[in-house]
Amino acid sequence: MRKSLPGKKIIATASLVALLAATAATPALAVGGARHDVDEALKTLVRDGVPGAQATVTNPSGRTWSEREGVGNVETGTPFPHGSKFRAASVTKTFVAVVILQLVAEGKVRLDTPIDRYLPGLVSGNGNDGTKITVRQLLQHTSGLYDYVRDLDLEEWRHRGAEPGELVAIGLAHPPAFAPGTSWAYSNTNYIIAGMLIEKLTGRSVADEIRSRISEPLGLRGTSLPQRGNEELPRPHARGYAPGPVDYTEFDPSAAGASGGLISTGEDLNRFYGALVDGHLLPRAQLAEMQRTVPRPGGVPGSDYGLGIGSVPLSCGGRFWGHGGNIVGYANLSGAVPHGRRVNVVVNQNPLPDKASKDLAKALDTGFCAR
Repeated sequence: MRKSLPGKKIIATASLVALLAATAATPALAVGGARHDVDEALKTLVRDGVPGAQATVTNPSGRTWSEREGVGNVETGTPFPHGSKFRAASVTKTFVAVVILQLVAEGKVRLDTPIDRYLPGLVSGNGNDGTKITVRQLLQHTSGLYDYVRDLDLEEWRHRGAEPGELVAIGLAHPPAFAPGTSWAYSNTNYIIAGMLIEKLTGRSVADEIRSRISEPLGLRGTSLPQRGNEELPRPHARGYAPGPVDYTEFDPSAAGASGGLISTGEDLNRFYGALVDGHLLPRAQLAEMQRTVPRPGGVPGSDYGLGIGSVPLSCGGRFWGHGGNIVGYANLSGAVPHGRRVNVVVNQNPLPDKASKDLAKALDTGFCAR
């Protein structure tokens, strides 16, 4: 029997903000082996209410190891499968930003040009004005556009799917939260528009551009952006749950699209973020633009946002670059230290139990800091 979750949303409206808010406050780690410390952090996640959790850590040498706790299927009791695929949600935004910055390097788009130049008339009405919102402001979440996800009901949209223009129209039905460039607010609408920009500039789908520009060059064999109607999650995967638990492994990801529809693995995301921060995906000038950050109101001190990527302090010193993602059934955090460790932590439940957001941030911090 299918259970309902009234008021629950498909994608978190501020996944990076919520999930990273506790990272910098993580206390210093006790002495112990890295794998042991990471495993203990995963046990805490499971104890605080998620069915299962998995951490994937890649050392600077390129050696990857993983730990897992809990179950990947609550009915059978089987654990997270090794190399599990999952819905990476807003981690998609970093991929989309990379594609746009590659197009910037190719001279096909300019960051400080209004989006109306490329998509005439798309952003208009109710005080929204695409002649005043730049490409940079979309990627940086400083556009002021309303987050369309706030108006999506899980039951209505699970199997319905959507076209990008339909999602943008939902966001534009509301007035902007602030004048472009005057503040910061996480909005999935920004990245639906960014995906439409990619398709306008290249004549190809966002999925094709991600595959040819990122996944194939890096050998990310478990990473894809599924199209409308493709509700299946490729094997192997842990089942994804909403509280109940209610199994939400299968649903149409087009309601997330370029803002959060990506499927990936922990090892793939480690390879992606490592390649990105080490300068292998973007020319130096475009990587510098990506890493030009602005403060995030309400975030922890020193935790800022660039173009599709966050910069977050670590309890052991230094900082990592990465992103978080929440979508019904899965939540994850992923990132890398330049020329250092790369870490992904994923759980197979979202919305998360009360304490689990902080637990997830702490587990990621542990992955970076444990020795």
